[in-house]
Amino acid sequence: MAKTAKKNPLFITDTILRDAHQSQAATRMRIDDMIPALEKLDDVGYWSLECWGGATFDVCMRFLNEDPWERLRTLKKHMPKTKLQMLLRGQNILGYKHYADDVVDMFVAKSIENGIDVMRIFDALNDVRNVEQAMKSCKKYGGICEAAISYTTSPVHNEEYFVKLAKTLESMGADVICIKDMANLLLPMDAYSLVKKLKEEVKLPIHLHTHNTTGTGDMTNLMATWAGVDIVDCALSPMANGTAQPATEALVATLQGTDRDTGLDLNKLSDLAAHFRGVADKMKAEGILDPKVLNVDGKTLIYQVPGGMLSNLISQLKQMGAEDKYYEALAEIPRVRKDFGYPPLVTPTSQIVGTQAVMNVVAGERYKMVGKESKGLLRGEYGQVPGEVNEEVRKKAIGDEEVITCRPADLLEPELEKYRAEAGDLAKCEEDVLSYALFPQVASKFLAERNKPKADENAVRELYVEDLGV
Repeated sequence: MAKTAKKNPLFITDTILRDAHQSQAATRMRIDDMIPALEKLDDVGYWSLECWGGATFDVCMRFLNEDPWERLRTLKKHMPKTKLQMLLRGQNILGYKHYADDVVDMFVAKSIENGIDVMRIFDALNDVRNVEQAMKSCKKYGGICEAAISYTTSPVHNEEYFVKLAKTLESMGADVICIKDMANLLLPMDAYSLVKKLKEEVKLPIHLHTHNTTGTGDMTNLMATWAGVDIVDCALSPMANGTAQPATEALVATLQGTDRDTGLDLNKLSDLAAHFRGVADKMKAEGILDPKVLNVDGKTLIYQVPGGMLSNLISQLKQMGAEDKYYEALAEIPRVRKDFGYPPLVTPTSQIVGTQAVMNVVAGERYKMVGKESKGLLRGEYGQVPGEVNEEVRKKAIGDEEVITCRPADLLEPELEKYRAEAGDLAKCEEDVLSYALFPQVASKFLAERNKPKADENAVRELYVEDLGV
């Protein structure tokens, strides 16, 4: 009798509560649209649910009138059994600049205290100096530290580069290594090779995050699965594919009966998909979910544009009345990227490169206008770029200013007390101080509105009755 293959189930992280709608609908899903599905999500048996971090923090306050911390507590209350996962941009936290170590430490502490279990920590440039503090803090406060390598392709990025980076992150105390393929550039055969090599060289679980922007995401996940990857990111089908992650149901069905069977119940997933299909339809009707992001675009292999960046690029061009320059702006992105030293395109470098490409195209002259963030990247404020910078472009952008070569955060004094003082009475707790630190203008407006005394309904009713003379 033939031996039964040893079971080695593939674990799934579902991104429906964060990256799926960040990639397709500019992060506009509301907590009220999530709550009806949370207890069912908690019963599926996922390895984790990615539900916080990334752009959710900013968007909650800026557009949805929600407190991001309250959202996290609500998610935890309804999903106590499943690990909650967030995306953290290392020294940038969830903002677009470097913060001092004391702010990073407090943010990590409060995130874990309010319900986060797994922290996926990455740096847009793969500069390990920029994830060091966040990784230390995550371990200190009892979180699962998932250190990520930002995957990209360029003349300076190859398999050897990524394996070396993963081994460095392992030596820094990571619990899990994530291959963060934000633009679906990791092709299936390359995924097989890279995962195989990582499983040989690294003793930690390997977690793969990809999208389906180029149409290869399902194949990439499958080849990585056969190579021995431990966990993959998927999204429930109503917000899967296109610029989001490959569909959860498809991979679960594919692996049924194999030694990598996920063990997840397709009926439960189908039930959840019905709920989120209604949410997706509502966002389409509101014009939030743009059909463009649902299509496969093989040109992404050239542009290297991740999902969230693509939806933001469309929005940016709409605001400038320059939608007709969409493909022109996409074609300019790889040229700007080369000038900037081949940074991987992930927040915040994706926004920096994308915005600069739009400026170049709209102005009709390259680098006639240079964004503040572009100058910062060229000055070294974000860390060490992987390749050589075009010195002519750097000179045009920052003149004779000195380029930073140390860990950028080493130049920052502790700043938590400064933010606490600036926030003043607006902040009712440490979480409010952190909200203010990350997005001062947005948080000030949000907190001021939230702190307004709410009218007592009974008192209002009594006044109304009195006015009527009843």
